[in-house]
Amino acid sequence: MNNNFCVIMAGGVGSRFWPLSRTVRPKQFLDILGTGRTFLQQTYDRFAKIIPPENFLVVTSVNYLDLIKEQLPELKEEQILLEPLRRNTAPCLAYAANKIRSKTEDANLIVTPSDHLILKEDEFIHQLENGLDFVSEKEALLTLGIKPNRPETGYGYIQVKKPRKFKELDNLYKVKTFTEKPNEEMASIFVDSGEFYWNSGIFISSLQTMLEAFQQHLTEIALKFENGRKLLNTGNEVPFIKKTYSECPSISIDYGIMEKATNVYVLTADFGWSDLGTWGSLYENKEKDENGNLISGDNILTYDTENCIVNISNEKVAVIHGLDGYIVAESNDTLMICRREDELQIKKFVTDVRIKKGDSLV
Repeated sequence: MNNNFCVIMAGGVGSRFWPLSRTVRPKQFLDILGTGRTFLQQTYDRFAKIIPPENFLVVTSVNYLDLIKEQLPELKEEQILLEPLRRNTAPCLAYAANKIRSKTEDANLIVTPSDHLILKEDEFIHQLENGLDFVSEKEALLTLGIKPNRPETGYGYIQVKKPRKFKELDNLYKVKTFTEKPNEEMASIFVDSGEFYWNSGIFISSLQTMLEAFQQHLTEIALKFENGRKLLNTGNEVPFIKKTYSECPSISIDYGIMEKATNVYVLTADFGWSDLGTWGSLYENKEKDENGNLISGDNILTYDTENCIVNISNEKVAVIHGLDGYIVAESNDTLMICRREDELQIKKFVTDVRIKKGDSLV
């Protein structure tokens, strides 16, 4: 257990959950589910069942240091890695892997987003333990795959080959292909084929296997961090990271490594997973009232309203009449009313608000 590390990626801005999610306090720092714990805190709680507190690293924007310290007081400040620029997940993981290497060469990594929903936590932990067992013995990059129950266009898909044997596991496969967010027609074909699983975005590997993958497939990034290894954990770390990030390409782990490597495997499982990346995914995963409405707020009155998402702060009274299939969401000084079927437009709304009304509203 003491050589298992968890890297939580918490630098996203969560624009698809606007207006609740803002640049100053994105989705991962919010309690959108109403559990009393934010997405980030729930992520930590989940992995803390098998990872000791000192073996967590949170990689986030320099702007969110205070939020991390407030929400995860269990961590020391040195466990919070601050990114000066957004460069997608590959530089994020390279930074974390090299920080872990500065402590130990013998480690296993779990890399996870900070804002996912896991309903069946016991099964999830069981599969994590299986995964850690596998990567501790095999030079493999492992991801967790979810059997799809609908042709979802917002997720990445993993196509699998025949099952691979490892001890008693019957849910381990070699990966054939990755496909990022297909259109609805392709997603339907994927689901019908039975060969494709949703990509959870959770990766497991040994430290050495991950570092070797960087050296082979993202050589430029690997060399930049290798050249500055001696500066980590010193007063020169911050300027080194600023310079390195300014020179790194913006590239994901999926595209930079997982789609190119030949030693990629997937554990398939059902643990009630959703990345809760959109209002629509929240609607699918939370209980609705008798009219199919997902209501969040103590002072909301609805009349002749069906199949809507209504999220209004408790300080405000809202009366909703005659809507069917809409999102009505409010946060402080901003109100959005949008058809549920058109929620992909939210990113455009955010861009337009930023241009016409300023950054403070997004």
